[in-house]
Amino acid sequence: MATVKDIAAAVGVSVATVSNVLNDRPNVGRVNRQKVLRVAKQLGYRPNRAAQAMRTGRTRAIGLVLPDLTNPFFPELAQAVENTARSLGLVVCLIDSQGRVDGEADGFALLMQHAVDGIIWCPVGPRLPAPLKTLARPVVLIDRPRPGFAVVHSNYVMGGRLLAKHALRMGHTRVGLLSGPQNLESARQRRDAFVNAFPRSVEIAWEVKVGFDGLLTPDARDALIRRRNATLIVAGNDLIAISAIRFLAEQGVSVPDDVSITGFDNIGWADLVTPRLTTIAQPVGAIGAKAVELMRERMSGEKIANRRTIFDVALVERDSVKHLGHR
Repeated sequence: MATVKDIAAAVGVSVATVSNVLNDRPNVGRVNRQKVLRVAKQLGYRPNRAAQAMRTGRTRAIGLVLPDLTNPFFPELAQAVENTARSLGLVVCLIDSQGRVDGEADGFALLMQHAVDGIIWCPVGPRLPAPLKTLARPVVLIDRPRPGFAVVHSNYVMGGRLLAKHALRMGHTRVGLLSGPQNLESARQRRDAFVNAFPRSVEIAWEVKVGFDGLLTPDARDALIRRRNATLIVAGNDLIAISAIRFLAEQGVSVPDDVSITGFDNIGWADLVTPRLTTIAQPVGAIGAKAVELMRERMSGEKIANRRTIFDVALVERDSVKHLGHR
């Protein structure tokens, strides 16, 4: 089995330099860092993580706390985080908080017991879990911004505007909203961007707030039945949209012949339901990779507090929006 000395000899650098690279310390030049990593891979080097942890106090494990693994968006996000982390020699400990603040608190406590070096977190809501207040580890938020934390997310404002522009292009001027939970900035930005994009051209016929888990409340079901002349329903995410399509079908209402629907996220199901869902695609792979990159920077001692990285989104036109004519 290859050792640190073997790598140092092959590259022509000191053992200390190799050690610094393998432990993600920042005091190594980019060229030497790349050479060391390349040779370590070629030689099949496998570090003794237990020995490293005892020597450095670092486990090279990161926590990933997500709110709901039954929502297909989050397993895809977890896969993106894990793939990038593994390529950097990091282990991911996954926690499903099951949409509960106490689930988040339990998850953070468990990750602290396992001495992870940092945590990537998608919050359930605006409250701060108690263990986080005393957590002496870097935290990077993903998908759902909160003040005081570095965060990676999509351009929700851009997504809302793209949906509004598409609605007008397809001739829809009276709209019903199945907004996501407005205590989350991600849901609030999507909703507000759509509503404010063309305030004189699009009329909001009704609005009901629904959780991102897609479970339709009695108020939501009532609004879908009545519809109040809305020709388009804009849902806060794809799960809400798909639930609405299914509920309307049970009521004998055809999408898009009787009413059109859009979603947000572009989960895998969006292309499998009937009709195929028009939605906003988030670059989930890039978001997950960037969150790990920021975490690695924090673990290396760099200060990234309050840094916000925002990725553009794209409209995906499918079959769930009917063309009513040009305006």
